[in-house]
Amino acid sequence: MLDVLKALLFGIVEGITEWLPISSTGHMILLDEFVKMEVSEAFWNVFLVVIQLGAILAVVVLFRNTIWPFDPKKNVTEKKAVWYLWAKILISCIPAGIVGVLFDDWLDEHLYNATVVAISLIAFGVAFLVIENYNKEKTPKINSLNMIDVKTALIIGAFQLIAAIFPGTSRSGATILGALLIGVSRTVAAEYTFFLAIPVMAGASLLKIVKYIHNNGASFTGTEAAVLATGVITAFVVSVFVIKFLLNYIRRHDFKVFGYYRIALGVVVLLYFMLA
Repeated sequence: MLDVLKALLFGIVEGITEWLPISSTGHMILLDEFVKMEVSEAFWNVFLVVIQLGAILAVVVLFRNTIWPFDPKKNVTEKKAVWYLWAKILISCIPAGIVGVLFDDWLDEHLYNATVVAISLIAFGVAFLVIENYNKEKTPKINSLNMIDVKTALIIGAFQLIAAIFPGTSRSGATILGALLIGVSRTVAAEYTFFLAIPVMAGASLLKIVKYIHNNGASFTGTEAAVLATGVITAFVVSVFVIKFLLNYIRRHDFKVFGYYRIALGVVVLLYFMLA
């Protein structure tokens, strides 16, 4: 029961930090230092990834009219537009997908540590401040999802690759940053980032589950299933509110506040683990 309550807390943190460009990994590492779950290391690694399925479901529910191509209310042209959107999303996911499949274990072993996360937090926090200042007097060139072409999708995918390699970068942070840099509006950058999460996080979750079952020779225990379900459901509920908040916020504000927060968190993570 105690681990289920802890999973509830992790679900809340995941739901908040997955969509805000502040790195869910950095927050999970800090939270894990103070709230330890009595589970195996193998299950813990699965939990951290699969809990994201709840966050994905929030995107699917909130944007179902935008991303569902089988809606009978849509005409042929509208359905084609949705399929084209999905084609661009998948193109953006190719770089990170290849790296994830080929180097997942190596990246976990060599780069998933507090130092790398802290440096990534700080570096991309500074990048947010620099790019927002650079864009201050500029007018976005891409103001709708339909205006994103294949070239733009590939560039955004390249930034997502950075997040796949360096934990702490923040998948949403990297893709939003890349989109802003090439002239995508804040709202479109955020929405496209939400959609990119669906295949990326679903694929990562499936990969972790398959590896866990293969290596352990069995499925999850009852306790593990309860912990996982609690985390997923909590992440879904919290994500619904956070996504709505972020979209409302960026209509009136820039991303600088997240840049300052990333820098502060990165310093805290670095100092904590240096002094621990």
